[in-house]
Amino acid sequence: MKKISFRDDVLPLKNRLYRLALRITQNPAEAEDAVQDSLIRVWEHRDEWEQIESMEAYALTICRNISLDMAGKAGRGNVQLSEELRVKNEECSMFNVQCSMEEKFDQTERLSLVRKIMDTLPEVQRSIMELRDIEGKTYQEIANILKLSETQVKVYLHRARTSVRQQAEKIEKYGL
Repeated sequence: MKKISFRDDVLPLKNRLYRLALRITQNPAEAEDAVQDSLIRVWEHRDEWEQIESMEAYALTICRNISLDMAGKAGRGNVQLSEELRVKNEECSMFNVQCSMEEKFDQTERLSLVRKIMDTLPEVQRSIMELRDIEGKTYQEIANILKLSETQVKVYLHRARTSVRQQAEKIEKYGL
């Protein structure tokens, strides 16, 4: 195993931890607190670092648990995709493609719909879908973070995507 350095291996994760915490808590101040608490907890367990296979997965797991605790105490459990919505709105300008206002509005509406549907998913499915489709994590990394098997991750992800797709098609078909 390689020697783990807090400065080189843990601190660079703070932006990812913040994005995860912000999606869960929906509050920038609480997200900052969750990241700070996560970094403190990782530091306090520095004697166990040699046994940790992935420091990133370890830190994300801690941050997720702390954020869920904060969100639960505040009476919120839904995750928002506001960052993803902002990125998609800027998609046309990033690729220097001329998009009409109607196309931008359609993109915004579709993402808003997906965000609302994802908010209705069970916590495990929602977390897996975010980690895979938004953060770009591998199945193994997600399994380590959520303490599930890779097979469970794949099944939950398939169910989540299927549910979102079916609900979105139903709503778009009926216009509700």
